[in-house]
Amino acid sequence: MTSSTLRHIAIIMDGNNRWAKQRGMAGVAGHKVGVERIRDVMTACQELDVEVLTLFAFSSENWRRPPREVEALMSLFLLYLKQESKELRKKRVRLRVIGNRERFSPSLQKAIAAAEHLTRDGDSTLVIAADYGGRWDIAQAARRLAEQVEAGELSASEIDDERLNQYTALADLPEPDLLIRTGGEQRISNFLLWQCTYAELYFTKTLWPDFRGADLHLAAQDFQQRQRRFGLTGDQVAGEIRHSGLKRQGAHHA
Repeated sequence: MTSSTLRHIAIIMDGNNRWAKQRGMAGVAGHKVGVERIRDVMTACQELDVEVLTLFAFSSENWRRPPREVEALMSLFLLYLKQESKELRKKRVRLRVIGNRERFSPSLQKAIAAAEHLTRDGDSTLVIAADYGGRWDIAQAARRLAEQVEAGELSASEIDDERLNQYTALADLPEPDLLIRTGGEQRISNFLLWQCTYAELYFTKTLWPDFRGADLHLAAQDFQQRQRRFGLTGDQVAGEIRHSGLKRQGAHHA
């Protein structure tokens, strides 16, 4: 519960279209530059010993965007998977894609599976949330529990938050400690609703194509200045920190 633990960073990569529009370019141009920023931020995460980086790449609601833009985004996603998977393996980064894959083309589904398999032995994890929504995540977990109840494998009285969590998309990973949104908006837009219950929120006006590794380090520094209480009082947290510090000193002297 100390303020220094930063294991998982989640980012809403907002501002690609506005970045392109400011430069008189098509919106997809902003997304192409945004892909390059993923490399910078992933490197910064490794420098900070962050175990998991989760990026909101394409929401369930994004299907309502103009068809030409959706098609361009799908092509860009496919290109990223094919080009970056080998580089991720070299850097020992495991790739995982979360979301409802059924609406993706067969070629894209195949590329996702291939990239995940190629990088399966990584030490850190890059999660791409694509065709993902926080409400969808909770609903599909609830549906799986309901199926168990119908099959007589589980009673309704056994369902609690821990059991539901087992069926959410990131159940085996630490919950996000820090949620960053670029582009100036101050909302979480149906992203990791279940997982970000206690995440610290960091909003920046910097558009995603301009967000670099140095910006991630600044967000991490801001995070380190915060006191995470998890329902406790500030005095209780301070007491826990002092107690753990004394225990470490005692172990050192022993």
